[in-house]
Amino acid sequence: MTTTLPDKTLLLDDIAGLRAAARFVREHDSVALLPLLLPGLDGPDLQALAGHCRFAHAGLLLFPPDADSLRAQLAACGLDADTPSHPSVVVRDRLARRHGRDPAELDVRILRPQVHGSAGQRRAVEVFALTVPPHSGLEPIAAYERTRRHEAHLAFEIEHPEPLALRGLCAILARHGARPDGGGYNPHEDGTVLYFTLPADAACDYGRLELYARGDHRDTLAAHLDHRDPHDRPRPDTRPDPDTRQPAETLLHLLTGAWTTQALATFARLGLPDAMDTRTAQRTEDLARPTGAHPRSLATLLRYLAMLGAVAEEQEGFRLTELGALLRADAPGSMRPLALMYGGPFYRSFGGLDHAVRTGQPAFDQIFGENHFDHFARDPRLASLFDQSMAASSRMFQPLPSHPVITAAAQAPAPATVVDVAGGNGELLGLILTAHPRLRGVLLERPHAVEAARSRLDAAGCGARCAYRAGDFADVPPGGDVYVLSRVLHDWDDDRCREILRHCARAMPAHADLLVVERLLPLDGSPSLATAWDLHMLCNVGGRERSADHYAHLLADAGLELVGHSPLPLDAHVLHARRAAVPEPGTRRS
Repeated sequence: MTTTLPDKTLLLDDIAGLRAAARFVREHDSVALLPLLLPGLDGPDLQALAGHCRFAHAGLLLFPPDADSLRAQLAACGLDADTPSHPSVVVRDRLARRHGRDPAELDVRILRPQVHGSAGQRRAVEVFALTVPPHSGLEPIAAYERTRRHEAHLAFEIEHPEPLALRGLCAILARHGARPDGGGYNPHEDGTVLYFTLPADAACDYGRLELYARGDHRDTLAAHLDHRDPHDRPRPDTRPDPDTRQPAETLLHLLTGAWTTQALATFARLGLPDAMDTRTAQRTEDLARPTGAHPRSLATLLRYLAMLGAVAEEQEGFRLTELGALLRADAPGSMRPLALMYGGPFYRSFGGLDHAVRTGQPAFDQIFGENHFDHFARDPRLASLFDQSMAASSRMFQPLPSHPVITAAAQAPAPATVVDVAGGNGELLGLILTAHPRLRGVLLERPHAVEAARSRLDAAGCGARCAYRAGDFADVPPGGDVYVLSRVLHDWDDDRCREILRHCARAMPAHADLLVVERLLPLDGSPSLATAWDLHMLCNVGGRERSADHYAHLLADAGLELVGHSPLPLDAHVLHARRAAVPEPGTRRS
């Protein structure tokens, strides 16, 4: 008799997702999290949401082969393996509709193992568990859902769910770009769930938000469901082929990732996002003329982009979505430069990834005959595109002006100075100076980048408070109060990082602070953008992403001490360091 074991890789994927959710719940709180989910949320609207709602949990859908495996997954993540479960009506019905199944086939259980926030708040990871035995007819559902993460969400519980207050909170979410995306009433726990799709520019990896209200609020739920955009509802032709078996389907999706990159880059290069409208659908023929595209081929591209969510296919033609609008040239925080970089020079360099893995040397150098920085510096068009692409990820900077180090400098009796080392086009420094009119700035960069930064900061109205220095890391100006190294150290190997940090340490007065913005590799193997960027840095510049402990050692080697670190959007962190204390003469070290 042969025993079929569950696919261990899939179990590890579920465990990694569970760990990432638990970590997110520990690190975030309501007031800081809400503006990341709803960019632009502030003032009375932020006060109303934060005053009535508390961050309660992060939710995800798992597919254990049996109950014992689910218990083992919870235990492996430090969660209570004996957490009680009960049926999940809402997610069961959503899965049934999405996959054309009888709800009776889907025994979805819900568990909420407790997790404590950084200040001891009682929270949870909400686990939906659909048991999928190996080689069962449910495997296509698991494959599809693992890839798309439809049920992953962040939940806020309403403290006093009065009907009028509940509708008011829904209205605030709608004003700030959240769209109704289903919900339901669960009689097993007497609770009402309202789901929303977050705006495309939300600075978070989660795409959905849940409002949870204790009690039966089906009148509010009915109004919520009536406002759901029909284009957001699952299309019947997006269901996986029932004959397809995991893991082949998942691998096929992964192997075609290059097609996605080039489709989005072509979309941007043709100027289609700028030619399309987010409200009115247009015929393919009408889009082909201004973009110089072949109509039938353009239709093929647009259908693929509709599958990605960049456009929506309607009876009249194709309409631009909020996601696709991020590729418009004039969109605030446009990601068009990123699409052109990832579909251009970086796409070519990844064709030589095997060279980088075999030799430890950047594939970019082999493909282009020179290193990344020299190649871009010699081509003003590429240099400008690279600086724009860096600015396109500026969402990670949004919380930095309120970092305690920055606010303390802004409130100092004498005007303080922020020194941005290798500050690019001044995006971050401009954000800080705009938020704090008493602060002064110094930007150190290459000559061509200095001019771009000068123009940007002048346009932002803070150029008069900023000085500029063209030079290298050896030219870090002394006498600043706060030094910033944003997305710099990951470009270099450890020896060069130590050298850069020593230049900073020599320039820093005894009272000065250093803020380092980087992505941190997780220690538990959970999914992270840092892991992807680690491969990107290997392939293109020969640098690397690092863990917090690794950075602590590099800082110590430069005479600096890591004080702490805190999360930023887009899986980034800000590390706070100061000059290490010098022992008093005669003090013995133990």
